[in-house]
Amino acid sequence: MATRRGPAGADLDASPLRGDTRYGVASHPKAVAPRSGEPTKDNRATEWRGTQWQYHPPVPLSHDLLDRILADDGPIARALVESGVDFEHRPEQGVMARAAMEAMDRRGRLLVEAGTGVGKSFAYLVPAILRAVLHNETVVVATATISLQEQIIHKDIPLLQRTLGEWGLGNGQMAKGQMATGEGESRGAGGGGGGGPRELVPVLAKGRGNYVSIRRLKIASERQGSILHDSESVRSLHVIEDWAYATRDGTLSTLPALERPEVWEHVRSDTDNCMGRKCPTYQKCFYQMARRELEKANLIVCNHALFFADLAMRSRGNSGGGGGAILPAYDQVILDEAHNVEDAASEHFGLSLSQPRVMRLLRTLFSPRRGKGYLVDRELQLSAAGSEAVERAVHLVIHAEDSSRRFFDALLEYAQRNRATSGRIVRPDVIENDLTPAMNDLAVRLRNIRERIESEPDRFELQAYARRAAEIAMCAEALVAQTMQGFAYWVEVEDRGGVGASARRGMPPRVELACAPVEIAPILRRVLFDMGAEVADVPLDEGGDHDEHAEFVHEEGAEGEYSDEPSPFNEDADGERGGEAASGSRQESPRRRIGIVLTSATLATRTAREDEQTERAETAFAHAITNLGLPPPPDTRVLQLGSPFDYSRQVTLYVDLSLPSPKSGDARRGAQGESGERAGNGVGVGESGAAYLDALAARVLHHVRATNGGAFVLFTSFATLNGVAERIRRELSRDDIEVLAQGRDGPRTLVLKKFVESERAVLLGAATFWQGVDVRGERLRNVIITRLPFEPPDRPLTQARLERIEERGGNPFALDSLPRAIIRFKQGFGRLIRSKTDRGRVVILDPRIKTARYGKMFLDALPPGVRIEEVRAEADEWC
Repeated sequence: MATRRGPAGADLDASPLRGDTRYGVASHPKAVAPRSGEPTKDNRATEWRGTQWQYHPPVPLSHDLLDRILADDGPIARALVESGVDFEHRPEQGVMARAAMEAMDRRGRLLVEAGTGVGKSFAYLVPAILRAVLHNETVVVATATISLQEQIIHKDIPLLQRTLGEWGLGNGQMAKGQMATGEGESRGAGGGGGGGPRELVPVLAKGRGNYVSIRRLKIASERQGSILHDSESVRSLHVIEDWAYATRDGTLSTLPALERPEVWEHVRSDTDNCMGRKCPTYQKCFYQMARRELEKANLIVCNHALFFADLAMRSRGNSGGGGGAILPAYDQVILDEAHNVEDAASEHFGLSLSQPRVMRLLRTLFSPRRGKGYLVDRELQLSAAGSEAVERAVHLVIHAEDSSRRFFDALLEYAQRNRATSGRIVRPDVIENDLTPAMNDLAVRLRNIRERIESEPDRFELQAYARRAAEIAMCAEALVAQTMQGFAYWVEVEDRGGVGASARRGMPPRVELACAPVEIAPILRRVLFDMGAEVADVPLDEGGDHDEHAEFVHEEGAEGEYSDEPSPFNEDADGERGGEAASGSRQESPRRRIGIVLTSATLATRTAREDEQTERAETAFAHAITNLGLPPPPDTRVLQLGSPFDYSRQVTLYVDLSLPSPKSGDARRGAQGESGERAGNGVGVGESGAAYLDALAARVLHHVRATNGGAFVLFTSFATLNGVAERIRRELSRDDIEVLAQGRDGPRTLVLKKFVESERAVLLGAATFWQGVDVRGERLRNVIITRLPFEPPDRPLTQARLERIEERGGNPFALDSLPRAIIRFKQGFGRLIRSKTDRGRVVILDPRIKTARYGKMFLDALPPGVRIEEVRAEADEWC
């Protein structure tokens, strides 16, 4: 049997997965074996900070155990059949489970693309549970969408728990060495090895801001006359009060809709003003109860935003000033929906400052128009050593509001003056920043008042307001002065004068100043993915007094969840954190190496062939490996598994060549494709743009009528979506087919709900409908892709990425634009077939998939067996 050497010189089996010989095989269960040859040369050894990667061979019993658990007559299969599920054995699932187990055994890195229907969640949950109960480890499963989190925590894990007694996990089943991990002994967060299987304790983790604070709710209720500005806000508070008496978990997930959602800011749990054990409601606090449950957990489910918030905290090395970690110490991480990891991490490690965020704080303190706010509350006035300090603070709030208005008006003017750059700011100090000194002055004054009052709850409240003011000052300075190297900076303007309630209220545009790393890979490589990377063990945030100068930004996390997110103000271009404080903090906390599994249905840019050499097959994952900062193979093992669905029987792909090429009429900058055309997605303005929309709408109508509705129509811009919606709505209404346009006919969740409830509806969706939407059965029988999903080349972050590649002598189109578009294309195609009984068609209305030289790469990325039919203008009736 061929072997190779790992970094520590250990022999690695070349065929550990029951005779499977290599990676890169789709549509049936084969895995890529490590390459044979000489000892691995690793030039990153000096970056390991003295930590040597030690490899311990997988325990064979683990694979035998997995096979029994996942067998077609095993405990999970029986439980599914008993619950009425039409169970079907999936060999690919077993291959993925064994690969995941091996990655966990050696605390390695595994990248798995598994097609729809493989059963990815069971494939990683079973090994995760075995690590938790047999090895006493803590495993984190992070997903991008709430729907997948709910599936895992409410369906998948409960079913697996019910079958645990049949897994055969007694002491007699554990061979010598079963407790071994990457360090040769149990390093689980819960303690040492031995003593037999542990109890499985799964928990869904949410950001602290999702929980209501009983103490703050009481204060808000007592002071509502001074802190709430209108009757709608008062009614919203009463809704929260009524809900608080009945809620079992105290989180936003069960809170009814509020007329004034911003009222939640007055009552939510917040690390800045949490009194910790000093709080009179500490024992019955919803957050504290959740924290205590989280400390006991060994299988934790959360979203990507929460995971990366916690990771940034740990990269600081201790809890200094931040109030503690968000997640307990963990040993293994599974990142599902991993195609979203790059964007989630980039957004988290960036900065943003919006006018609503500033005004929320200032209006909470004092509203000049209504004469209300926290600072003019009678209780605070009486408890202060003198009212003069409070009056000065009120004047500073008014001054800060004027400064904020000038700050964001200047940004709006800059954006309007530089429309050709899509808001990108390429040099520092393009506007005058008097917001930073104004907010710093306010923060100092609030701290001064805090020291002069006796009421402890008010001291904590003022501490939180002072800290937020200081955060805004620091964020404005970092963004305007562009203090972080290797970041792209831009101003974004959201016009709220279109449709809906915002337009009726005549709301001004929403202006936001933001930045993000041009490349997230160096940061992720250092703090997470490098083979020598170690994650700090930081105590969970309990609350109490914190360092007022800690660098935190409070923003909303993914899909409406709140998280307390440390901001990387000191990150340089290479992701290294500067300064003595940061360096010292990394040495103060114990650290551990973790195992990492990343999985998704769309990670590779093509489907590898069975006859390819391993080295060639691995290149299908090159884009993901490079952009995430993963070590190259063989340190990162890659596995491509096809779907068990029969695509040759279930789907037909129609390539409609009757439309003109949708070349961008207003693209300003973009990577050149092989054919010389730009890959932009903008719609040309003027007559040519209108003519293209007319032609596109006609073809959409044709293909929608071919299936009598039941269609998703996927767009790459809302401008095109709205243009087509206007043109087809009346025509389809005559056929009694309802048109649901995202944004115009409601938000994403509402239009999706209406679509599922109808048999003949047509849903027009943009970016969020290309992924994460699961509609099974006859309701969805037609997916129409209007355009190959290239990112707009003038999007600020995209533009910066392309420039960086070009500066290095690379081909931006081949190395970035094209791979991203292929992966998004696969996501759109994957909306149709979600089960073995689904049938339908996918229609491509972009002729470049056949006429451009790169078009074949999109087709090569599709599952094997898909039938392709071409539609031409002169013969389109037969389709």
